[in-house]
Amino acid sequence: MSIDAVLARLDADLPAATERLFELLRIPSISTDPAYAPDCRKAAEWLVADLKSMGVGAGLRETPGHPMVVGHVDGDGPHVLFYGHYDVQPVDPLELWDREPFDPELQDTEKGKVIRARGASDDKGQLMTFLEACRAYHAETGRMPCRITFFFEGEEESGSPSLVPFLEKNAEELRADVALICDTGLFDSRAPAIVTMLRGLLGEQITVKGPSKDLHSGMYGGPSRNPIRVLTKILGNLHDDQGRVTVPGFYDGVPELDPEMKAQWDALGFDHSAFLGDVGLSEPAGERDRTALEMIWSRPTGEINGIWGGYTGAGFKTVLPAEAHAKVSFRLVGDQDPHAIRESFRAWVQEQLPPDCTAEFHGHGNSQASVMATSHPAFEQARTALSEEWPEPAAYVGSGGSIPVAGHFKKILGTDAMLIGFAKDDDALHSPNEKYDLESFHRGARSWARILDAFDWS
Repeated sequence: MSIDAVLARLDADLPAATERLFELLRIPSISTDPAYAPDCRKAAEWLVADLKSMGVGAGLRETPGHPMVVGHVDGDGPHVLFYGHYDVQPVDPLELWDREPFDPELQDTEKGKVIRARGASDDKGQLMTFLEACRAYHAETGRMPCRITFFFEGEEESGSPSLVPFLEKNAEELRADVALICDTGLFDSRAPAIVTMLRGLLGEQITVKGPSKDLHSGMYGGPSRNPIRVLTKILGNLHDDQGRVTVPGFYDGVPELDPEMKAQWDALGFDHSAFLGDVGLSEPAGERDRTALEMIWSRPTGEINGIWGGYTGAGFKTVLPAEAHAKVSFRLVGDQDPHAIRESFRAWVQEQLPPDCTAEFHGHGNSQASVMATSHPAFEQARTALSEEWPEPAAYVGSGGSIPVAGHFKKILGTDAMLIGFAKDDDALHSPNEKYDLESFHRGARSWARILDAFDWS
């Protein structure tokens, strides 16, 4: 069977496919708000029915939170696990939306047609690109291109509290040759990307305590310890003059970028001036001997995300605070151990405390980085297939953010993940007026059809 027949069906079926996506987008499946629990279940049930319409054996799986959707279909060749999430972010602030967030509309813009609705890009539109590819393949051939396990989560936007227990309990059922995750984006509007590196994340909240109560700065300023001064001095030591993190052992497990991968990134022509200029900046900070893309995709970071203490209200109050607080996060790469870094960071802070000051710490989660095994033949087959669909060839890229599910698949299922998505930087994810380009939806479905057709390894 020629893949051309499947692609032609996707072209002809685009209006109907768009309406199917609209049906799913009309369901306000906001996972963080208990008031929308019935809608989350409704979205899950909609997906089960859609999978069954393609001959997939699918059903709801209960969790302590929102249900999972799991479906299986037999086929020849490789076994792939496809993951997406059907829950969406809250819509606040509602007054900044140009239309009702759950009333999807196809709109004309200067850059082409877009689908406007909450969840259009993150992640319902992305999820449906894969389902539409499977639908077209099944309609043309009466079968799926390979063995597929469908796995849809309903709590991704609320921290995935049920995910790890569910994976551990059902590991044997969900294990596959390779996992496919459609929750990322294009490198630019013409070039698709396969994410092969995901940074891990470690969060810490610090409280430095000094005097037993807030003090009058006229009476105690000078001889008393000021926790804000202490904390800011410590945090000011977090980086050296070259932009490197100074926490002992922080760079243990940080690999150098493979020269072949670096050459591929350099060929992308990333314009760091435009990237920074869009947010009012001009010069790269961070490690001075690294390119901007290296810093975003393959290097670890330490950042101060918030700091507070004393009086911050209207007017002025000459107070020396009893305590000061900060939130610090670390993006991790390679084999960096988040637990070892947490302990080292806390010890590093403690060592810098002067007399009469103490520190308390509160951890805010941790996840290790994920590095995909691009030597698996699926990666190059997918890259070739993507390059045939888009104007520019596909590239292996990193991701500055963290997508924990990829690491969970590797750790719990022993399955490497391939992250392929079609979102764009201006999709306004998590923001008012979220959109998904119609081209992304259409080419995304065609891309998955090509990829599934190309998969062949033994």
